[in-house]
Amino acid sequence: MSDAAALPGQPRGLVVSGPATARAVNVLAPNPSAMTLDGTNTWLLSEPGSDLAVVVDPGPLDETHLRHVIETAEKLGKRVALTLLTHGHPDHAEGAGLFAELTGTAVRALDPALRLGDEGLGAGDVVSVGGLEVRVVPTPGHTSDSLSFHLPADRAVLTGDTILGRGTTMVAHPDGRLGDYLDSLRRLRSLTVDDGVHTVLPGHGPVLEDAQGAVEFYLAHRASRLAQVETAVENGHRTPSEVVAHVYADVDRSLWPAAELSVRAQLEYLKGRGLV
Repeated sequence: MSDAAALPGQPRGLVVSGPATARAVNVLAPNPSAMTLDGTNTWLLSEPGSDLAVVVDPGPLDETHLRHVIETAEKLGKRVALTLLTHGHPDHAEGAGLFAELTGTAVRALDPALRLGDEGLGAGDVVSVGGLEVRVVPTPGHTSDSLSFHLPADRAVLTGDTILGRGTTMVAHPDGRLGDYLDSLRRLRSLTVDDGVHTVLPGHGPVLEDAQGAVEFYLAHRASRLAQVETAVENGHRTPSEVVAHVYADVDRSLWPAAELSVRAQLEYLKGRGLV
């Protein structure tokens, strides 16, 4: 067995439904796959002692899962008062409409197309529900509408797909852009340095106990991949598919389509800087 403490970000262990911090409870969606890892982490947030809760990323359109989220809140003596989205990918957001109907809540997101209600989300916004404070951190790159949510009282950050609990994420070109993604990672690193954030509550995979270590690993990984892509192009691998076959040869081929999106984003980034 591997030593979790030696892995990037110090993953807590198995992904399970249940409390993760004093204010965050995970309800794991039953949608495991190569892309979603163990499934989507639907986060139930609430201030201790409050009877109100916020749900982040209801997950796929699976009524059984959505009702399980509501039942989990009720067993904790809480009522879902608001729904937030980290981004619009279906495994995070497809169930939001039905969840809003089931709970009678608004859905707040950066993308107006995903909102249900009058309020969106943007940089610097602070969401307050029942004494809970959630700070909105823009983290575009994986997608253009990606957000992270800072829980200062728990010294934690919900990262959606910007940082995963295991492995690395893709830059979903053309909507996602590598330059934006690198800036977002640096923004998250600032949270760990300046705001004392030490816990990552990811959209997939286990909780990470070493937020700064996770961010540094992601930045180093991106730098390494960029260098590999640049070298591959210099060696005559011109098309994205050729670069994927060369650079990602040790990666499960079922993940190559996602890898190609990241390669396209990396090629665009390098071309924009006159490096290929």
